[in-house]
Amino acid sequence: MSAAAGGDRPRRRAGRGSPGAGPAAPAALRPAAPAGGAAPRAAAPAGDAARRERIGRLALGAFAAATAADLAALLAGWHPGHVLAKPLLMPLLVAYVLTRPGAPRLLVAALLFGWGGDLALLFDAEPAFLVGMGSFAAGHVCYLLLFARRRTGPGLGAAYAAALLGTVGLLWADLPAALRIPVACYSLLLTAMAYRSSALGLRAGLGGALFLLSDSLIATGVASWPQPPRPDFWIMATYAAAQYLLADGALAARAYRREVDPARPAGTEIPT
Repeated sequence: MSAAAGGDRPRRRAGRGSPGAGPAAPAALRPAAPAGGAAPRAAAPAGDAARRERIGRLALGAFAAATAADLAALLAGWHPGHVLAKPLLMPLLVAYVLTRPGAPRLLVAALLFGWGGDLALLFDAEPAFLVGMGSFAAGHVCYLLLFARRRTGPGLGAAYAAALLGTVGLLWADLPAALRIPVACYSLLLTAMAYRSSALGLRAGLGGALFLLSDSLIATGVASWPQPPRPDFWIMATYAAAQYLLADGALAARAYRREVDPARPAGTEIPT
C-alpha cells in the first residue's frame, strides 16, 4: 500500500493537472512559453509609442493651424480672431513636446511661461506689459538652464553683445522712463538666451535669434519708432517660429545624445 502510494505521487506531480492525468509530454514537444507570454508585453510599448506619435502629430498640426489662424486674423485686422487664436499656441506646442520621448521639464516650463506672457500682452496696459515681460523673462531663465554649459562660439557672443548695447542705447531715450530699466534688464536676459541657444545646434540657434527679433519689434513699438506694415503680424510670425524652433532644436539635441550615448543616465543629456 505504501509502495503504491509512493509510486503514485511522482505521476501526479508531473502531470500538473487532474489526478488522473497522464505523464507530462517531453520538454521538446511542449510549446515554448516565452513566445506565448512575451508577445503581448512587447506589443504594449509599441502600441503606446504609436499612439503618442499620432497625438504628437495632431498637436503639432493644431499648433500650425492656430498659428495660421492668428496670422490671418492679424493680416485682416480682425482683433477677436487674434484674441481667440493666440492663447492656443503655447498649450498646443507643449502638448506636442510632451509626446516626445524624454521631453525636458525645463522646456515645458519655458513654453508655459511664454504662454503666460502671451496672455498678459493681450491687455494694452503698462502693468500687463510688465507682467508679460516678467513671465517671458522666467521662460528665458528656463531656457538658459536647459542649455546648461554646452559650448558656444565667442565670435557669436561678441556679435550679440554689440547688438544688445546698440539696441538698448538707441532705444533708451525714446522709452517711457518707467520702462527703461526693466527693458534693459530683460534685453540682457533675452540676448543671453538667444546667444546660448546656438549651443543646441542650428535650429535652436535660429529660434533664439528670431525670439530676439520679435521682442525687438515690440520694443521699437513701445519706443514709438516707425513700424513696418502690420507690425503685430511680424511680431507673432517670428515669435511662433522662434518657440517652435527652440522646442524642436532642444528635442533633437536630446534625442541625438540619447542615441550616441545610450548608457548615459536618463536626465543627464540635457538638464530637465
